[in-house]
Amino acid sequence: MATINKIGLQGKWNLSNGKKENVMNNGKVLGVDFNYSHYHNKRRFSLVIKSCNHGSTYKKVDTINGTKVNGLQVVEAPKKLSTDVALVTNGKFVEGRFVFRQIFVIRSYEIGPDRTATMETLMNFLQETALNHVTSSGIGGDGFGATREMSLRKLIWVVTRIQVQVQRYSKWGEEIEIDTWVDAAGKNGMRRDWIIRDRCTKEIITKATSTWVIMNRETRRLSKIPEEVRRELSPFYIHRIAVASEERDCEKIDKLTDDTAETTQSGLAPRWNDMDVNQHVNNVKYIGWILESVPIKVLEDYNMTSMTLEFRRECTQSNMLESMTCPTERVIGESDNNSVNRKPDLQYTHLLRLQDDKRDVVRARSEWKLKQSQQ
Repeated sequence: MATINKIGLQGKWNLSNGKKENVMNNGKVLGVDFNYSHYHNKRRFSLVIKSCNHGSTYKKVDTINGTKVNGLQVVEAPKKLSTDVALVTNGKFVEGRFVFRQIFVIRSYEIGPDRTATMETLMNFLQETALNHVTSSGIGGDGFGATREMSLRKLIWVVTRIQVQVQRYSKWGEEIEIDTWVDAAGKNGMRRDWIIRDRCTKEIITKATSTWVIMNRETRRLSKIPEEVRRELSPFYIHRIAVASEERDCEKIDKLTDDTAETTQSGLAPRWNDMDVNQHVNNVKYIGWILESVPIKVLEDYNMTSMTLEFRRECTQSNMLESMTCPTERVIGESDNNSVNRKPDLQYTHLLRLQDDKRDVVRARSEWKLKQSQQ
């Protein structure tokens, strides 16, 4: 019968030939575990090296006291989060109860081939922050971001338009800080804005703005905002904008046709997991389908710096979609009332439509910068 003993060594220890040296990497003490077993009268040892340092990135450890560990390179574990637990889990209010803040860490499954967060990842973060904002406000109902009065009336929110501007994409392991707030948009709409900052430097790296309207969950028809719902929301309204008026993409997005589209990808089928709790395709899922018709060379060599989505119709699991894309000669930055800094290297117009009757689901416009020009 084997007997197993585990001896944990922590601190400054010598592991070879009685030398009085410390187990360190760049001045950082390592933890050491010995696993000892006795099996068939044979003693077996295994050495486990643990990092006691909480550095911000992985640190390479080639040797211990000048000797390679099993001939392999050892890698320290990354640091544990030192941030406020509430900010990372559910977020919290700042600036009174007008602005809601949440922190996210870019995970390995949220990055693309260039090891940075994708547009879909950012959109998921925006959605999560918005929903937690409603939940934490104390007015949340049983719907997907609906208030109590909305739930009583079987009403839900639907987004009609969203614009996201990206200065740079965060890398794997980086922490970002998202602020969100709401304001009235006309008589029967609501505007929600977001600002994403680098958690360490506080640099603004993404800005987004969106407009929302209310729909009846059963009839699927748009509804006016009931006065009871307005009274719930108005205490949280703050007159602040994330995207300056000269940078806002308010222009109509042209409709693509079979004649005007340069590339078309058909046979896109929503899956069960693409549905949200309101039984239609989650808004973020549309981005991946839009990119299906973007030339691969553009995806490889350019970064998307802006995307504007105009939602025209719901999509369910039974629908088949077509993705269409066409380059656009006109650029937003050329108009007199827009900043020239927004002039992109490339601009595309997109359309997602139902494959059977060709009805529009989402119209979109994207702007791209050559990756080298952003370095």
